[in-house]
Order: sequence, then structure tokens, then C-alpha cells
Amino acid sequence: MKTLLSLSFMVLVLMGCQSFSSKQPNSTMEIDLKNPEKKVLCDKYICANSEGVSKELTIKYLGQKQADRIFSQGEFDKTQFTFENGIFCDTNTKTCHVDRYYNERGKHSAIAPKYTSALFGK
Repeated sequence: MKTLLSLSFMVLVLMGCQSFSSKQPNSTMEIDLKNPEKKVLCDKYICANSEGVSKELTIKYLGQKQADRIFSQGEFDKTQFTFENGIFCDTNTKTCHVDRYYNERGKHSAIAPKYTSALFGK
């Protein structure tokens, strides 16, 4: 009987651990971007608007120290960028995609409508 109770307890503990771990994000796509104002998206590294990565918005929402980290690394294309969760946005085409990769036909990955709408108002 004691062995059966111990075994039951172990099963419950393991089930609890499994349910706890299933609530944790298991991919970067589950990291949601912040939308602190209309047509602005931020992750924990950068903030961008419909014109691209913005130093002013990064300072405003993430602080001077983070802006200095990003913008002190030299020149970079501020019109095409990938957020921490893998979402890739292009201000030239006014779209955000589920990732920055191209398929075998040379086309971008699928459009991410939630983020395209949030950033470009489409």
C-alpha cells in the first residue's frame, strides 16, 4: 500500500511538472511584442515604427542604455529588422512576416497580419 501511495504521488508530481512546463513559451513566436502606442512595436531590444527602427522610440520605451547598446554598433539598415520573437518587418513593403527567411521559390515567409496591422495600420 505504501508503495502504491508513493507511486501515485510521483505520478502527480510529474504531471504537475509537465503542466507547469507546458505553460512556458517553447518558441520565440510565443514572445509577444509590445505595442505601446499606435504604429509602434517593441521587443526588449528595439522599438520601431512604420519608418523603421527608431532611436527615439527605443529611448522612450526601453531607456537610454538600451538605445546606446543598439545604436552604438555602427550603421545598419533600419528599414528591415527582425524582432526577438522572429517576426521580420520591412518598411519598404509595409509588411511583417512570420520570419526573415525565403521559401524555395524566393518568396518571403507568410505575412504576420497581427504585426503588419499593428505597425503599418494595414
